Amino acid sequence: MFKVGLTGGIASGKSTVCQLFSQYGIPVIDADSIARQLVDPGQDSLKEIVQTFSTAILQTDGTLNRAAVRQLIFSDPKAKQQLENILHPRIRQQLFSQSEQQTADYCILAIPLLIEAHMGDLVDHILVIDIDPELQLQRLCERDNLSLHNAQMVLNNQCTRQQRLSIAHDIIINNGSPELLAQFVEDLHNKYCELAKSSASSCQHNDSHGQ
Repeated sequence: MFKVGLTGGIASGKSTVCQLFSQYGIPVIDADSIARQLVDPGQDSLKEIVQTFSTAILQTDGTLNRAAVRQLIFSDPKAKQQLENILHPRIRQQLFSQSEQQTADYCILAIPLLIEAHMGDLVDHILVIDIDPELQLQRLCERDNLSLHNAQMVLNNQCTRQQRLSIAHDIIINNGSPELLAQFVEDLHNKYCELAKSSASSCQHNDSHGQ
């Protein structure tokens, strides 16, 4: 299975791009969705988080208090590391196992923290969704109803734009119209189908020589 890792900064348009790929029947395995499922009530991850941070991290109904978690991550680097140590290995395992079960030409692994969580080895190819920093800040403020200061804090908590671009095999610059974005995705879909075919044939070739 040829695996394309999709990443990008917050509010860069990753979800929209994932939806466009899924219109071609391409499976999208989303690290954020996996993370949300891992902290559902009854999950081992949630129990471990409560053991680490106490029941103060829960809402009255027993679900995770996401606002409290966000505050904790921004204010305490040690707490952020502890939380990542609980979740990231489980997210990695799910990304791997779910991607191995797919039967399409290729699949997308949407991993916002691909660099920060050192998950680049899970994929064969990296697609970065890039956006003009001023536009990104504006979208983030509008989408999450944040002040400029708080939005900038969120951005500062991620890896830099340069770090992302330096590992990209492909880049979508998402400053334009929805029509332009759809065209970018169509072109890349065709490219990835070809890459997946050549990757599969080279694997078969190697297998036949190894026997």
